[in-house]
Amino acid sequence: MPQKLKLATAQCYTRSDTTETLADLEKTTQTAAQSGVDLILFPEAYLGGYPRTCSFGASVGARDPNGREQFLQYFHSAVDLGDTPLGAGEDWVLRKLPLAKGSKFRGDGTREELEKIAKRTGVFVVTGLVEKAAGSLYCAVVYVCPREGVLGKRRKVMPTGTERLIWAQGSPSTLKAVTTVIHGVKLTLAAAICWENYMPLLRQSLYSQNVNLYLAPTADARDSWLSLMRTVGCESRAFVLSSNQCVRRRHLPSWVTGESNEKEDGKHIESTSIQGSQPRIRRKSMITAEGSHEVCWPVPEEPTESADGESWSTIGAKSAAAANDSATGSRQRRKSFISETQERHEICWPVPDGTSIPSATFTGESSDGDDFVSRGGSCIISPLGEVLAGPQWEVEDAGLLIVEADFEDCERGRLDLDVAGHYSRNDAFKLHVEGLDLNPPP
Repeated sequence: MPQKLKLATAQCYTRSDTTETLADLEKTTQTAAQSGVDLILFPEAYLGGYPRTCSFGASVGARDPNGREQFLQYFHSAVDLGDTPLGAGEDWVLRKLPLAKGSKFRGDGTREELEKIAKRTGVFVVTGLVEKAAGSLYCAVVYVCPREGVLGKRRKVMPTGTERLIWAQGSPSTLKAVTTVIHGVKLTLAAAICWENYMPLLRQSLYSQNVNLYLAPTADARDSWLSLMRTVGCESRAFVLSSNQCVRRRHLPSWVTGESNEKEDGKHIESTSIQGSQPRIRRKSMITAEGSHEVCWPVPEEPTESADGESWSTIGAKSAAAANDSATGSRQRRKSFISETQERHEICWPVPDGTSIPSATFTGESSDGDDFVSRGGSCIISPLGEVLAGPQWEVEDAGLLIVEADFEDCERGRLDLDVAGHYSRNDAFKLHVEGLDLNPPP
C-alpha cells in the first residue's frame, strides 16, 4: 500500500499569552487539517515564547534588578506540563506521577489542551515550548498523537549562547525517538532543537534510532540554516521538517522591548518600563584615514572647541588631510553615522556623498515596529537533501508549507548511505549516550 503522508510546517509567532497562542495553534492546525495534513510542526519555544533581543539585565559579574523582573515575567509565560526537574520519562508520559489533592491533572492544563486539539483536528501535533519545572525553565518539544495523546517529550540538552542564562540543560535520555502509525505508514520521529543540529554526535544519536522523520524546530533565521537542513536530509535519509517563527519587532512583549505597558489594578493605571533595554540613539561621526586604517570620530551635536580653540571638525579635517598625504591620497574622509545596538555594540555605517546625516534621535528601527527581528526560513527537505518546500521568508500569521511525502523514499536512499548501518563502520566507531538506548524502537 502507498506509504504517503502529508506533512506541514507552521511559521507562526508567539501571541501575547499562552491561551491566545494555544488558540492560534488550534486555528492553524484546523487549517492544515482542511488541506489533508497528517502531521504539523510548530517552531522552537512557540508556547512560552522565544525572548529574542532580551538581555535580562545580565553582564559578566553583574545582574540588573530590572532583568530579574524580565525573567519573572518570562517564567510566568512558560507552561507547566506536570513533569519533574530531572524528567520522569515514561512515568510522565503514562501519567503515573502522583496528583496534588483535589487536582484532575498535573501542571497547568497545557498538555491536556494540546491533546484535545490533536484529537479534534485529527492531526499529529509537534510543537516547541518553554517548560517550567520547579524553579527552572527548559526548551522542549512535545509529540502529541490525535489517538493516544502525548507520546513523548524532550528537552534541549545544550541551550545556545545567552539561552544558557535562562534555560536549564535537558537530559540526553530525552533524545529517545517515538513511533506511531498514520494511515498504515510507520513513523519513527525525533527532534533536534535549533543549534543542537550543529552537534554531529547528537544528530548521530537520532540517526542510530532509524528515524524516517527528523524534526528541527529552530530560532535560527539565517540563510545558512537551509544548507544545514539539506545536510541532515542527506545524512539521515529521512524527511526533515524545520519551522521557525516569523516575528516583527512590534510582536515582542513589552517586557522585552522596554516599551510602556499600562496595567489596570482596579484602582489606578500603572506605567512600567524595563530599563536597560531601550533602543540606543544614533550619533553623528566622521571617518578619517590614518595610513591604511580608518578611524571613526564622534561629532558633537553642537559645535565644540578643543583646548587651543580649534573645532573638532577642523581638527578632523587636518587629520584627514595629513593622513591622505601620507597615504598618497588613496583614502578620503567619508560621512558616517554610528548606530548603537541593544547588545552594546556600535556599528559605523557610511553615508553617501550629498546625503545629510539624519537626526540623532533616530533609533535604527522602524517607528511602527514593523521591521523583522526574525524572518522565518521554515523548510521541508527530502531524504536526498532536496528542498521540497521553502525556505519561507517574511511570511507570518500561520504561513504553512505542505508536502506529500513518500516514506519509501527513505529506504530508496539507503541504497548507498546508511550512516548508522552499512555505511557506519560501527565495528570501528562507537557512540554512547548516557541513559539512551540507541537501538531503533520497536
